[in-house]
Amino acid sequence: MNQKSALLLLLLVIPYSVEAREPLDKPNIIFIMADDLGYGDLGCYGQREIKTPVLDQMARQGIQFRNFYAGCTVCASSRSVLMTGQHMGHTWVRGNAGGDPSVQTLRKNDVTVAERLKAAGYTTALCGKWGLGDDFPGNTGLPNDQGFDFFYGYLNQVHAHNYYPEFLWRNKQKEMLRNVVQGSGRAYAGFEGGWATKRVDYSHDLVVQEAIEFIERSKNEPFFLYLALTIPHANNEGTRGTGDGQEVPDYGIYKDKDWKNQDKGQAAMITRMDRDIGRLNDLLKKLGIEKNTLVLFTSDNGHHNEGGHNTATFDPNGPLRGMKRDLYEGGIRVPLISYWPGMMPQGAISDYIGYFGDLMATACDLAGVEAPANVDSVSMVPVLTGKHGKQLDHKYLYWEFYEQGSKQAVREGRWKAIRMPMFTGPIQLFDLSNDLGEANNVAAEHPEVVKRMEAYMKQAHVPNKNWAPRGGVRKNQPVPGDGKPRF
Repeated sequence: MNQKSALLLLLLVIPYSVEAREPLDKPNIIFIMADDLGYGDLGCYGQREIKTPVLDQMARQGIQFRNFYAGCTVCASSRSVLMTGQHMGHTWVRGNAGGDPSVQTLRKNDVTVAERLKAAGYTTALCGKWGLGDDFPGNTGLPNDQGFDFFYGYLNQVHAHNYYPEFLWRNKQKEMLRNVVQGSGRAYAGFEGGWATKRVDYSHDLVVQEAIEFIERSKNEPFFLYLALTIPHANNEGTRGTGDGQEVPDYGIYKDKDWKNQDKGQAAMITRMDRDIGRLNDLLKKLGIEKNTLVLFTSDNGHHNEGGHNTATFDPNGPLRGMKRDLYEGGIRVPLISYWPGMMPQGAISDYIGYFGDLMATACDLAGVEAPANVDSVSMVPVLTGKHGKQLDHKYLYWEFYEQGSKQAVREGRWKAIRMPMFTGPIQLFDLSNDLGEANNVAAEHPEVVKRMEAYMKQAHVPNKNWAPRGGVRKNQPVPGDGKPRF
């Protein structure tokens, strides 16, 4: 066999799919976000019972952030911060919708990170939960109208509680599934939630498959995938209807544990998610684009206790105080794992203080386009890559929340301030450098810091006609039967 024939034979037997292509000028970006996953729910953040081998390995081979924060302490507002790069004092959607879904809708003039990346030549997709615009006349917040070329999943966040829904959205069309759903009889955010009496199609599995297919058809051009998983959020309506809101096809490795079923379900959901992130990583390697793709993993807020499981079984907030709906650390501090083989330090632990709003500046920096002028966003590219200049720091991070009587919070370096209720309440001050659990209010010992934090709160808040604290819930928001908003 001559040299030319041997070369031809070699080319024929090596699968094309494993040939790495040349690095892109603009890296692919995959942003994976769990729903209601606690700071301590992953092995690399101290979890002992729930197995997350894929994410733990990503942390060992990438960067694990210890001071990263969600946009807010509940779903919709946290996602609004993520998409717009504006903190809670500026972003348009500042809470869950209650009875009026129109206030939980991005406006036409809101600029999302997907729109900026699309302008830079990226193909963009959202697979999973949106929560920033539903199906009603005149809605401007649908994903396809906010920069996403492709969308598959849930629009309404209450619809997203149900892992066996009657339908999911493919772009702007309903795609019917084989499940049969029992309605709850009560509508929140314009949608009557429920639970399945016939379970066939598990939404998480469908969403992950769509994400895989998007990557496969987009592999030859820069792409942005926002994978907004619903795991491990509870089906709140299912909890009230059947007593078990942790919906999962099987308990997997936990089936023989001496736990109640809700605990098995909670653990199985997280491990199933971890397994599927491994499938995505394997696909990137198979397609030869692993080194061209930045993968970020996080959670939209702190852990919940809404599925009937016992939070003491897993200690999901680890050393932190509080949970979802709190502005203590357990409600807003979340895991962030950054994975980009060959492009970043391996096994690094970062104490950089960042938050969801930084995705905007970071993505724009990587794509070579300008971020919008009105954002509260800092590019994390220097800390992600270990190069490209000095990492800039935020002067402070800011949050506000309108349920439970309302509250505000500010983080500046080691200091964390919380005020309840907003605008008028006393300010608690914590030194996170030696009090991570926020057990000791040191406001009386540091009046000058309290005064500075109060000024930040005043500076950060811009009034929004849709959001005003009153009696524990947003003005005009109907209260569910037990008086506790549940989304």
